[in-house]
Amino acid sequence: MPSGRPNIFFDCDGRDCNSQYYRTEIGWVNWVNDHEVSNVHIIMTSTRTGVGGQEYRLDFIGRDRDSGYEDQMLWQSLPTDTDRERLDGVSHALAIGIARYASAAGYRELVTVEGPDPESAGVGGRRMVSQAEVDDPWNLWVFRFNGNANLDGEETQNTRRFNGGLNASRVTPTWKLNFNSNVNYQRREVDLTDGLFTDTRVDWSFSPLIVYALAEHWSVGLQGQTARMTRVNQDFRWEVTPAIEYSVFPYEEATRRALTVGYKVGPAYRDYLEETVFGETSELRFEQSLEIELSQRQTWGDAGVTLRGSHYLHDLSLYNLSLRGNVDFRITRGLSVNARGDVGWVEDQIYLSAGGATDEEALLQLRQRGTDFNYGISVGFSFQFGSIYNNVVNNRFRGVSGFGGGFGGGGGGGGGGRF
Repeated sequence: MPSGRPNIFFDCDGRDCNSQYYRTEIGWVNWVNDHEVSNVHIIMTSTRTGVGGQEYRLDFIGRDRDSGYEDQMLWQSLPTDTDRERLDGVSHALAIGIARYASAAGYRELVTVEGPDPESAGVGGRRMVSQAEVDDPWNLWVFRFNGNANLDGEETQNTRRFNGGLNASRVTPTWKLNFNSNVNYQRREVDLTDGLFTDTRVDWSFSPLIVYALAEHWSVGLQGQTARMTRVNQDFRWEVTPAIEYSVFPYEEATRRALTVGYKVGPAYRDYLEETVFGETSELRFEQSLEIELSQRQTWGDAGVTLRGSHYLHDLSLYNLSLRGNVDFRITRGLSVNARGDVGWVEDQIYLSAGGATDEEALLQLRQRGTDFNYGISVGFSFQFGSIYNNVVNNRFRGVSGFGGGFGGGGGGGGGGRF
């Protein structure tokens, strides 16, 4: 029977990865900085639920030699939950999962757990509320409205922005419906040596998405869009794109591992603000695309790669091919490397204005310019040594960023909760 406390390595990259909060709330284990010395490796991922909340998946993977321990907890937040309520919910799910590991591994005097009613979903439960159980006048529909106004500037320039949006969605195990619309207004004024440069733009879009779960690994859908996009010379556009997707792994595993292949084909109409380099003022073209995406998040780190290709059906030489990838890999104790990159070959900019972009529009990136390729790459490493334990929490002087930066206090914090 092991003695002391189990060593816990918390692995998270995304929503609510507040390890300091969880260390505060769960103080009866050893939180360590290196997964090589941990007894259990916890991987937390999350995905958006149909009503706008988050479903958090916690995978508990035993690191003891020949233990073979694996467990999983699921917890769902509500769209109306505050940051504190989400953190408390994740903390509770973490505590229960760690306690189950501690019990299985022989830390029997560490904590006592009283299980929930097996008939209830509870923490870690996953089921859909039926119409017979509750009176839902909205029939699972969720609506969101947002708006934002921004003004910033200095003596020689200023920018005014206003945007608003409306979203309606409904998600069931079989159907996923989403209708999104937004409007953006932007005005920029910049003093230049030859006078005042001003630019005013109004863009808007409406994008519906309808997805049907055809089979365990197959989905079909329909995407659409109507929009005004001034940066790419389009006064009005609409498109209708049927799509099909195949998932090699079950969709339930998507936050930990996913390999999907998606195909889309459909027409797109464009009415241009200015005549294009091909002499068109409007046109209707068909386009098809294929996308392959692989992502993994395991105890060794995480990695992902996406390959996407598309072209117009009326001219196969008008194509777009892109490759994106990322990897974070733990080499050995305390040492990890990371790399991210993307490259694209662009031959499908049929919307470019024949007049091109002015110097001001190019500098302020107000109008898309022609290019044959684009790319980006970053590499890095991290090496950590010293104490492997990180149980201690000190919240003093949170948010200090040095001279010339902001100085602010952090909000929230663990409230001395007990499990």
